Amino acid sequence: MLEVPMTDQQPASHRILVVDDEPNIADVVAMALRFHGFSVETAGDGASALAAAERLRPDLLVLDVMLPDMEGFDVADRLRDRRDETPIVFLTARDDSSDKLRGLTMGGDDYVTKPFSLEELVARVRNVLRRTGRAAAETSVLRFEDVELDEDTREVTRAGELIELTATEFRLLRYLMRNPRRVLTRAQILDHVWEYDFGGDARVLETYISYLRKKLDAHGPSLIHTSRGVGYALRAPRT
Repeated sequence: MLEVPMTDQQPASHRILVVDDEPNIADVVAMALRFHGFSVETAGDGASALAAAERLRPDLLVLDVMLPDMEGFDVADRLRDRRDETPIVFLTARDDSSDKLRGLTMGGDDYVTKPFSLEELVARVRNVLRRTGRAAAETSVLRFEDVELDEDTREVTRAGELIELTATEFRLLRYLMRNPRRVLTRAQILDHVWEYDFGGDARVLETYISYLRKKLDAHGPSLIHTSRGVGYALRAPRT
């Protein structure tokens, strides 16, 4: 299982409860949310979810519909019965429109079907938190040394100079800037930039690192450093 480091960009101020009976999915979702600065706990069934919700008072639930002891819909019903209005993002392999309608009309705030993009799920969690008034104000601009990346406008500048990046180069730089000074393994980068576990030829990553380096280095000293045999890190220029 990949270890996902926590970003420096925002504190872990929002508590998320992830409920899924598949440990690998629960772990991956939890790690992705922790990477984005959330505090996360997991539960594997409905009874545990209800107990954890009572104990933790989370800001949001990511709730699987198919649980071993009860449906996620039943968990949501019981939460609402005890006047718990915690926002819920349903996560399920069931993509039938009637299930989506049921989830959304019974108090769910969003509905994500498997397989899913981790980046999309995190975005939906953030949107629900904003929509329900639970999100703290946050900036869309990441900064490291003289590089600025605006997640809303998708503009990147270095020393004030605009740098044109492809969509993949932008995602790669964003991931590095969310984890400054940390050595990120090739597997971590491939999983979060390309959004799937990649067990084969990693030359695609080396190619994009090279592209990104050339564009950044054209405006200043090198910021992307190689940790031989491990991966890459965004660090201040070597003196």
